[in-house]
Amino acid sequence: MTTLDLNADLGEGVNGDADLTPAGLDDLLLRQVTSANVACGGHAGDDESMARVCCLAVDRGVAIGAQVSYVDRSGFGRTRLDVDHDTLVGQLLDQLEALRAHATAAGGRVGYLKAHGALYNVAATDADVARAVVDAVLSDAARTGAALPVLTLPGCALADLAAAQGIPVVGEAFADRAYTDQGLLVPRSQDGAVIDDEMAFVTRVVRLASTGLLTSIDGVDVSVRARSVCLHSDTPGAARAAALLRNALEAAGVAVAAFVDVP
Repeated sequence: MTTLDLNADLGEGVNGDADLTPAGLDDLLLRQVTSANVACGGHAGDDESMARVCCLAVDRGVAIGAQVSYVDRSGFGRTRLDVDHDTLVGQLLDQLEALRAHATAAGGRVGYLKAHGALYNVAATDADVARAVVDAVLSDAARTGAALPVLTLPGCALADLAAAQGIPVVGEAFADRAYTDQGLLVPRSQDGAVIDDEMAFVTRVVRLASTGLLTSIDGVDVSVRARSVCLHSDTPGAARAAALLRNALEAAGVAVAAFVDVP
């Protein structure tokens, strides 16, 4: 049986559903997803949101991941910043430690790391930025005794560099984002980059689970070796979409489960 993790970005204070508060959306998504990418202060999130999401995740058996970012709250972490290596590593470690304190207090643990926004996309192609993310994981491992798995695009610069350093890498696909022919995400500035037709992305994810293929924005089949699928919380109707996606996967015989052990 194919097994996929369903992850979402949580604690960001954004809302894909006008009828819900951001906290209400987080609550509903945590009833469907198996992994929570928790904003930990770089692009969004604060002590209140981290504590709230971690408590709900622990209560519902959802894996907790640190969603680290460029420190860019005004731009929601979606702009590439020119940050020197040591500063960026320190910022990522600060974000990770902030979330770890709340995860521990809730009776859980941080199980993986995922970059957000511009940092995610830049680290996928820029070896220097990928190195900063890897060095943050290695520095954290030196203190904790184990390297956190990195959730990222399969076969990208970050995935390759992390694997070369012995860091577990988990391949990720996106339900609601368009792909280039090279298997990268289409920039949000381009028309069609975000897929807001929930039935369209449900269909494409079920196809991914059975074939390992996604169709690019130009109609080319792209091979994507993913263990986890992301649905963004600011996608319109995100809560309903998550429920539809999980139901469709399970109806297709796909087991929906986290890729890390949950305490």
